[in-house]
Amino acid sequence: MLIDQQVSLVNKYIEKSIDFGFEYAPKLVGGIIVLVVGLWFTNIVTRAVGKSLERSKIDQSLVPFLKSLTNITLKVLVGITVMGMIGIQMTSFVAILGAAGLAVGMALSGTLQNFAGGVIILILKPFKIGDFIEAQGFSGTVKEITIFSTMLNTADRKLVIIPNGPLSTGALTNFSAEPTRRVDWTYGISYGDDVENFKKALNDFIAQDSRILKTPAPFIGLSALANSSVNFTVRAWVNSSDYWNVFFDMNEKVYTKFADYDLHIPFPQPDTPSKPV
Repeated sequence: MLIDQQVSLVNKYIEKSIDFGFEYAPKLVGGIIVLVVGLWFTNIVTRAVGKSLERSKIDQSLVPFLKSLTNITLKVLVGITVMGMIGIQMTSFVAILGAAGLAVGMALSGTLQNFAGGVIILILKPFKIGDFIEAQGFSGTVKEITIFSTMLNTADRKLVIIPNGPLSTGALTNFSAEPTRRVDWTYGISYGDDVENFKKALNDFIAQDSRILKTPAPFIGLSALANSSVNFTVRAWVNSSDYWNVFFDMNEKVYTKFADYDLHIPFPQPDTPSKPV
């Protein structure tokens, strides 16, 4: 009697398994086919989008991000389609996905802020690769912009990685945004030196440097009567790429050629008390 019951139970399970196989096997096979074809199609579309973006005038910093976004979006759509084909209830799945997304979002709030910051930077483009910027206490040339961080090469070849979250919301100076920059110098001459000689010297130095632009015109003005020097402000405009070379070269000319114009660079000379006789 017990054996008959066991045989009957086994037959029942076999029948249910066969019925389940006939019912879900076509869906499963169809889902696998759609998954394979969908992933193949996703790779083709991603490569096509990448090539199209590389040929377009879009900022190349955006290309990896847009390719990745296209690939992930298409894969999610393929996954949802396959799950629907094999009979998974999408309402329950979406609810579970939403709860999981909320938990992950709370755990990765900082990472998501950096992700959002990266999207803002790549879309609004406050700077691009090759620009010299100053932000978050660091300055350097932008080497790479990723979705989570931005990499800078400092002047002494250090690599600085700044998270995109604070970078997108904090103050930032882009020294390469404009094609030209103004160079400012402050030079002092001794009291008694001829002011006209100073102006002639600086105008000569400016005229000799072809990197200094004629427009806007350079400016020379007396800015302060200091304790031991008469100080002048000198301003000139140059191409952004020439800024530092012009700045240093002018300083060298002033130091080496001021004497040719009978000018003297003052320096502090403390009075020393005379020895008692």
